[in-house]
Amino acid sequence: MLQPSNTVSNHQLAVFSNELTGELKNVLNYWLNHTVDEVNGGFWGKINNVNQVIPGAPKGSVLNARILWSFSAAYNQNPDEAYLQAAERAYDYIKAHFVDDEFGGVYWSVDYKGDMLDTKKQVYANAFTIYALSEYYIASKSARAKEETIGLYHLLVDKSYDKDKTGYFEAFTRDWQPLGDLRLSAKDANEKKTMNTHLHVLEAYTNLYRIWPDDGLKQQIETLINNFFDHFIDAGTGHLVLFFDEDWNRRSETISYGHDIEATWLLLEAAEVIGNHEMITRVSSTCIAIAEATIQGLDVDGGLWYEYEPADDHLIKEKHWWVQAEAMVGFYNAWQVSGSDKYFHLVLKNWAFIKDKILDKQNGEWFWGIKADGSIMPCEDKAGLWKCPYHNSRACIEIIRRIGPIN
Repeated sequence: MLQPSNTVSNHQLAVFSNELTGELKNVLNYWLNHTVDEVNGGFWGKINNVNQVIPGAPKGSVLNARILWSFSAAYNQNPDEAYLQAAERAYDYIKAHFVDDEFGGVYWSVDYKGDMLDTKKQVYANAFTIYALSEYYIASKSARAKEETIGLYHLLVDKSYDKDKTGYFEAFTRDWQPLGDLRLSAKDANEKKTMNTHLHVLEAYTNLYRIWPDDGLKQQIETLINNFFDHFIDAGTGHLVLFFDEDWNRRSETISYGHDIEATWLLLEAAEVIGNHEMITRVSSTCIAIAEATIQGLDVDGGLWYEYEPADDHLIKEKHWWVQAEAMVGFYNAWQVSGSDKYFHLVLKNWAFIKDKILDKQNGEWFWGIKADGSIMPCEDKAGLWKCPYHNSRACIEIIRRIGPIN
């Protein structure tokens, strides 16, 4: 995608790209230097906010898949052997400990020694494994990794795709039977179809299509994009609806600003990768509408708030690391699509906020987030089941790629 013709200078873009290049290196070095578990293999399951390892913490499939994706993607952009070695370490650990050789798919978690812990099959986690394996194949050219990610795709379609009403069911038992508690986390609604899982299934399938342009996969991607148009995007508000039952009845009013802005660029990326020009046109206009709705969640300092509950007019005044990372990419994408400089200025303001408040200049990486008074959110992970190198490294990688070389 070309840069729009406007008043943003090459100098501004060059400075921004250089800063992101430096920050990407900082993030990856943190994970190389602090998270490798030399005792039990793989990577530590939890590190607290002051870099203390919690040695007995469980290890999550989402975290390990995101580590695999981050180092593979970093290597694909900048072929540093240390990145490929980290990716290989993550790949080997996933294969040895998370993959269920009996029933297929990956477990939600293992204990600190790598033994099975929570064996449920969360579609979200399996989607991230597809996403990561696809990226790892690009880095390693491993035919086995490509075969594994294609196999996992077929498994998800077979076990979790709703062939009658479309969409993907949220979670299953180890042997892919119905599960009572479908939730990704305690804060989520216990519903059968969720926006978050569908967004990351779409992201995973888009990355898989890059290495395996299969017609059936393309149709799945088109159906997922239509799920967003038909169900997840509220045309009246421009926000995303988070939870549905199996019949696509709406079960949530919560607004998640980070997911709103993240969806804008992932939807457009999917349409572009499969080359569906009609969808590209439709998504392009829709993603601007969603970006406009997301602006409602921006604070005056450039940070993006976490969530809003319309029913009681309650704004959750927290600014999480991942929400800021997605805001940078989403508003940059909006600038490229629309040509309106206001979006680029939102990106720079958000990046300034990140540099000022979210980067941990003493201990490295990014804080989980800050509260309304500017204080750091206490008792949150620097690395853990959810805290990972994926959102911040991806934001850097994506924007560096979009800026490209500057003469």
